[in-house]
Amino acid sequence: MSSYKTLSYSALDGIGTITLNRPEVKNALNEPMHEELYDALQVARSDENVRVIVLTGTDGAFSSGADLKSIPVEKLEYFDHGEYLERTYNPLVKLLDAINKPTVAYMNGTAAGAGLSIALACDFRVAEHDAKLALSFMKIGLVPDAGASYFLPRLVGLSKALELSLGDPISAEEAFRIGLIHRIGGPEDLISTLKKVPLTAYSSMKNNMKCGLHLSLDDVLEEEKKGQQQAGKSDEHRQALLHFLEKRGQKG
Repeated sequence: MSSYKTLSYSALDGIGTITLNRPEVKNALNEPMHEELYDALQVARSDENVRVIVLTGTDGAFSSGADLKSIPVEKLEYFDHGEYLERTYNPLVKLLDAINKPTVAYMNGTAAGAGLSIALACDFRVAEHDAKLALSFMKIGLVPDAGASYFLPRLVGLSKALELSLGDPISAEEAFRIGLIHRIGGPEDLISTLKKVPLTAYSSMKNNMKCGLHLSLDDVLEEEKKGQQQAGKSDEHRQALLHFLEKRGQKG
């Protein structure tokens, strides 16, 4: 277990679980939480025993987004939101996107504003039946940030992304229907599947899929070639190939 103050971290049975823990504000993100979340992600990323990273929250909430109440009232008029993003959310989202292990956002309740943005930056998203999801930025006169403008249109298309960005909350059922989340309920089955993926191949697959969104066919084919060369040399591939050959030999 961890000694963090705004979250907890545990690594057990191949799963690195980061639990946001500021229940008094529905796990809203302030600067100390940003620092600790970045650190916990780096710890999980570098731990060879961790195969899947899960991000969730305490007390029926994933995250209500940025903790605006943590900004002194006398500073609100002159607060530079862009500079704040540059110091906090932008590095965090870039780190999440760069992690070569499967990342899962388990939205066990409210996921709003930048809290939802962070979930969008994860590879997979699961939400409980009663979870409410909302990009609530426009409701307070702000622009969706923390990577939402990048990830959301790629997940649901531009038109639906514009609609969701107006800020009205949607249910888990609607999020599943439009492809925003992968599962409704608990994440256990998905995590069990992800624990078995070969990480060398997964890393290249994730890179290739992202390249497929903006590179030419020739460029993507080149990325696939490089990824396959790397995966083909991995112990995971050799072990899987031996297992396949053994099974075929037994059938013969």
